[in-house]
Amino acid sequence: MSLSEPSPRIVLRNVLIVVGVLVALYVAYLLRRPLGWIVVATFVAIALSGPVNWLQERRVRRGVAILITYVGVLMIPVAIGSIVVPPVVRGGNDLAESAPQYARDVQDFIARNRTLRTLETDYGLGSQLEAEARKLPSRLGGAAGTLRDLGIGLVNSIFTGVTILILSVFMLAGGRGWIRRAVALQPPQRAAMIDRTVDRMAVAVRNYVAGALAQATVAGVTTWIVLVILGVPFAAPLAVIVFFFDLVPLVGATIAAVVVAIVTLFVNFPTATIVWVIWAIIYQQVENSVIQPMIQRRAVNTHPFVVLVAVLFGSTLFGVPGALLAIPVAASLQIVLLEWWRHRREQRMPLEQPPPPMAPPPRPAEG
Repeated sequence: MSLSEPSPRIVLRNVLIVVGVLVALYVAYLLRRPLGWIVVATFVAIALSGPVNWLQERRVRRGVAILITYVGVLMIPVAIGSIVVPPVVRGGNDLAESAPQYARDVQDFIARNRTLRTLETDYGLGSQLEAEARKLPSRLGGAAGTLRDLGIGLVNSIFTGVTILILSVFMLAGGRGWIRRAVALQPPQRAAMIDRTVDRMAVAVRNYVAGALAQATVAGVTTWIVLVILGVPFAAPLAVIVFFFDLVPLVGATIAAVVVAIVTLFVNFPTATIVWVIWAIIYQQVENSVIQPMIQRRAVNTHPFVVLVAVLFGSTLFGVPGALLAIPVAASLQIVLLEWWRHRREQRMPLEQPPPPMAPPPRPAEG
């Protein structure tokens, strides 16, 4: 056998490695949904570790602190529902009850217009519109099928959310202990590097989440104030929409501004629309140049190019959740690379240090 030819053992080992990697990738693809839940639960646990640690510093037991934190988290959708649902239900009922009057107004307008009056004579357009409008209140019950489909999707979303919260509870309760036990198996220098990396990642994720929530809160509150001044209906639900869209990096605030602008088209047009568009443009400039840097300056120190690429990749692979997690994931990867590079340099430093200078020879004694 030539020395350049690999032995059958090496060939078999390489083949097994390739097959093992392919099998692992295929298994990860099959488990992509629960793996995604675990990733989201990890970030939720890291984000909620801040208020849990704050409560612990005030002599609250960790279990009680976790319970208080998650009760507060579960109250958030309840509060949002109390803000959004009642105005929407009232608006839908008002629309159904006022639809016949709207149809009569349209019929009167048709009667005053010669062209439309001709269409009314030929096709009975206004009469058909009024007849359909009168049927609208009775057809509200026919929406049960659509609501049933929406309910199934809502139940699935609730199941996913509850699963993620339960996973995050276990991670928050024992995750740090798991990391300590895993780090203890490493050499001291590498263990210090891993521990430092985990701490920096946790701080970056907590700061980013807190900053994003603060920024979205400012956007939602200012939106509510402007819409109330303009007299736009559903000001509170629209402010909630702006809050959630503002959490999406780069494009979320613009999408929310367009949604609100469409609503203003039906309220005091064009004054309300013009005022809102001007306000949205000015506010986004202020948010991008003042509010966001001020809030996020201590969160993540990531280059804007990396942020853009991360958001594009995350949104393409995982949709809106991927866009939301893209920046903290990019910041965490950046911290891992920097700490790894620092660890490598610390390992090389003893080898690269020059030898100590030789002491000068002793001077001969005088005399």
